[in-house]
Amino acid sequence: MAKLNKILIANRGEIAIRVIRACRDAGITSVGIFSDCDRTALHTRMADEVYHVGPSPSRESYLRGDKIIDIARKCGAQAIHPGYGFLAENAEFAKACEAAGIIFIGPKAETISLLGDKLEARKLAVKAGLPVVPGAEFEKIEPAAIKLTARKIGFPVLIKAAAGGGGKGMRVVNDEAALAEAVESASREAKAAFGDGRVFLEKYLQEPRHIEIQIFADRHGHAIHLGERECSIQRRHQKVIEESPSPVMTPELREKMGRAAVSIVMASGYIGAGTVEFLVDKELNFYFLEVNTRLQVEHPVTEAVTGVDLVREQFRVAEGENLSIKQEDIRPRGHAIECRIYAEDPHDNFMPSIGRINQYRVPTGPGVRVDSGVVAGSEIPLYYDPIIAKMIVWGENRAQAIERTIRALEEYRVAGVHTTIGFAVAVMRNGAFQEGRYATDFIDREFPDRQFAGIMGKTELKAALAAAVFDYTNRQKITISMKNDRKTPGGWITYHRARGVRRLKD
Repeated sequence: MAKLNKILIANRGEIAIRVIRACRDAGITSVGIFSDCDRTALHTRMADEVYHVGPSPSRESYLRGDKIIDIARKCGAQAIHPGYGFLAENAEFAKACEAAGIIFIGPKAETISLLGDKLEARKLAVKAGLPVVPGAEFEKIEPAAIKLTARKIGFPVLIKAAAGGGGKGMRVVNDEAALAEAVESASREAKAAFGDGRVFLEKYLQEPRHIEIQIFADRHGHAIHLGERECSIQRRHQKVIEESPSPVMTPELREKMGRAAVSIVMASGYIGAGTVEFLVDKELNFYFLEVNTRLQVEHPVTEAVTGVDLVREQFRVAEGENLSIKQEDIRPRGHAIECRIYAEDPHDNFMPSIGRINQYRVPTGPGVRVDSGVVAGSEIPLYYDPIIAKMIVWGENRAQAIERTIRALEEYRVAGVHTTIGFAVAVMRNGAFQEGRYATDFIDREFPDRQFAGIMGKTELKAALAAAVFDYTNRQKITISMKNDRKTPGGWITYHRARGVRRLKD
């Protein structure tokens, strides 16, 4: 296959910027796309070329595979990188790329279809010899059969959507009385989100840990794993803080889980980067959960401890090259923690906080990396996931990583919207977290009243006051400049820029 010289990034925000930077490092031209509300977004400014893809709603822009492929053909992009979310795990889009003669940077369409269906992936896992959580699937919803199965499995049970993820179509049911309604609502939600209302039951493991294995495979039959990421700090079944290595991992368990992950990858004919997810119980028994056929949000954690640029490796595999690393080359060093910084209000059940970021300053210093999708003045629109950035901190050991994370979070400044910064500080300072004693119920168990005693209030109040003063002063300057003679250089430039911003927003 030919060497890539132009890649279209079918995404937005911090992941689009991450891929743009990898393109720049590799000497590859990056092509960005933007919706109406992303006209002045940071990824739009950073890409080498940018093209309008449609109105703000994602179904009319970032989910329009036909428009994206058309843009790629017209601009001469050889490949499309989907990032995560949107079309990243859409088999039909991968197939359409192939039909158009464009490389889809990810697995083949048939592999995405196979592993994207949780029921089919579960069957493949069993064939590959992986342990799975006791459960059962249903071709159609029959209350009597579902009740009988739930009794055999034993309550509590977990209802899961056969397609998709992100916590949609998922319900925990503690008794038989709530089962029928929970199945119906989960099926409706799955149908609305993924166009597939199939659900299945699994035994709900008490206080499990969510641990995933990063894998990589090329087109020549080589597959490796790059160790684990602990992803048990979650809200609404979605990860918010990740770390590597896991506090409970042993060399023996890592070897077993790594081998299991590689075995299902080999059985599926996988190509590229992916993640095999597991649940681990208190006795360190692990159970296959699912395969994510894309780059994960938390991939920088693995990059921090292994030194491997996963996006650059994706480019190599897409070009038909062998993996540049072998299993014996993977020697993780130190400890890394990632805090996802969302525009959400943790005190209000992590509800999205929409608005304009008035002040924005990212932390720096030893061991700190911030993958950000915004700057001061950026808008958090209501159309997309409200992630602002990911802060990744590395230390020689876990204790140092936690200390550095707290220091970096205290340096972070965001004003204009609520954020999860204070929540992250509260987690870092929590005794159970510091001792590595946590599971997927961590937030409910440690913060039942949703009171996160971090820097919430102290830092954000200062930032909000500073931003208010700045905003007021800036408005005064613009008002004065608009009254000035337009021929006055300073006044004219300020006036012109103010009008220009308004026109772009219109």
